[in-house]
Amino acid sequence: MTPFTLARPASLEAARRAFSGDAAFLAGGHTLIPAMKSGLRAVDTLVDLTRIPGLDSIRRDGDRLIVGAMARHAAVAASPVVAGAIPGLARLAAGIGDPQVRRRGTIGGSIANNDPAADYPAAVLALDAVIETSEGTHAADDFFQGMFATALADGEIITAVQFRIPEAFAYAKFRHPASRYALAGVAVARFPEGVRVAVTGVAYAVFRWTEAEAALSADLAASLPALERDDINSDIHASADYRAHLAGVMLDRARKEIQP
Repeated sequence: MTPFTLARPASLEAARRAFSGDAAFLAGGHTLIPAMKSGLRAVDTLVDLTRIPGLDSIRRDGDRLIVGAMARHAAVAASPVVAGAIPGLARLAAGIGDPQVRRRGTIGGSIANNDPAADYPAAVLALDAVIETSEGTHAADDFFQGMFATALADGEIITAVQFRIPEAFAYAKFRHPASRYALAGVAVARFPEGVRVAVTGVAYAVFRWTEAEAALSADLAASLPALERDDINSDIHASADYRAHLAGVMLDRARKEIQP
């Protein structure tokens, strides 16, 4: 690990000022710190966000569940507010990683990193969320832009995620037995105007499965479409065909949970 300056600001404005040169924000650190230790990432300044007050709050505001960016996975999983508004989101958080990961990892860090096999991006996309930042807001449909790529500008800090509260929400994943990342994860949200479906772990970034949305919006018991894409991952863990099959199985499991 190369030498760096550690900044521990107590406000968003101070965090923005500290972010200069080759800098990075630190939330949970589950991706950043190993990358720094292995030499894959070097920074001049590491800006620790853990001392900024209010970024870990969880509250309901009308038809929105607002989760602060520094809320730990364990806190989301245990929150009665989350359980009352979107119980499937609490269950999703409870299935992330292991206890150590859930006690340190944050929702803001997860979606800012946008790992192609992470769980939260699927929920953010399926639940038609709005990402609040130090600079404004981003709609979920515009936020995830590719492998580890988002709409965030340099120095832009996620402050909260506004989840739209659905009639029902479920997430099903087939997880890798070691990493517990999703080989295929499918989030399904039912709203009055229709169903939204998001898939993680299958391609190079989270995506909406529009064919499944159309089928389920017409009839939750409809025959499910096969997943057909040109960018399905194939690696030592699973072939593209197997991942596509898994996506269909996870979709079926999730849709059964949201049926009235």
